[in-house]
Amino acid sequence: MSAPDDRARAVEAVLFAATEPMSVDQIATHLNGASGIPAALEAVQAAYAGRGVELVRRGERWHFQTAPDLAHLLRRDREEPRKLSRAGIETLAIIAYHEPATRAEIEAIRGVQISKGTIDVLMEAGWVRPAGRREVPGRPLLYATTPDFLAHFGLASRRDLPGLDDLKAAGLLDPVDLAFDHLGDQTGDEIGPDETEVESADEQD
Repeated sequence: MSAPDDRARAVEAVLFAATEPMSVDQIATHLNGASGIPAALEAVQAAYAGRGVELVRRGERWHFQTAPDLAHLLRRDREEPRKLSRAGIETLAIIAYHEPATRAEIEAIRGVQISKGTIDVLMEAGWVRPAGRREVPGRPLLYATTPDFLAHFGLASRRDLPGLDDLKAAGLLDPVDLAFDHLGDQTGDEIGPDETEVESADEQD
């Protein structure tokens, strides 16, 4: 393949530097009104045929683009940070302090029912995992925290969670209460599945 002439090289350089598709007149303006732009464009287009980048015409404008059959290589998945709802924070704290725990045990501690999506969100985040089944009638599924949970919250192990003495010193009797605040500071404001809070029998009386 012969080397491109100076006009074709100049057109190539202009289009590479362009932030949007350019018309023949716009290219010519950048090249001080040079002639022969259409022929130069065709030469550059032929030179890039079959390569990873190609020169294409869209209407009256020209630009470089990724070859269509390679576009999938340039896709990037962007992770959006996911903040936990209050229900998610409470559920995560209960599992961390009482694991392995069943859904019924979590609900008994919280005093309200857990929506179906709450534990799903925690599992999708990689902080909670299934941990077998409790050997009782019905064999309910158990949930426990994961190594990713420890890493995210800067814990070497679950032993680093605030202990009873720490909680008493803070004036809190229930370790879950402190965990709510501790985890809430690190997960942000409420964004998560809607949950219908069902009052316990004691609260209704």
